Amino acid sequence: MDSFGKLIITIGLILVVLGLIITFGSKLGIGKLPGDIYIDKGNFKFYFPITTSIIISIIISILFKIFRK
Repeated sequence: MDSFGKLIITIGLILVVLGLIITFGSKLGIGKLPGDIYIDKGNFKFYFPITTSIIISIIISILFKIFRK
């Protein structure tokens, strides 16, 4: 039961961090980083946030390593 409680806390913290990133990310430049692909041609818009995805992946990996111990 103890590990289940830790799992719920970890998931909750990850959701809080993701919520903060989504809410305040545009003010911090997340989503408009160098390396994010954005193509706008007439009626066609394509956006692929590759750099943003890598940074978020690194943050989530660090959080998992911290809470795994």
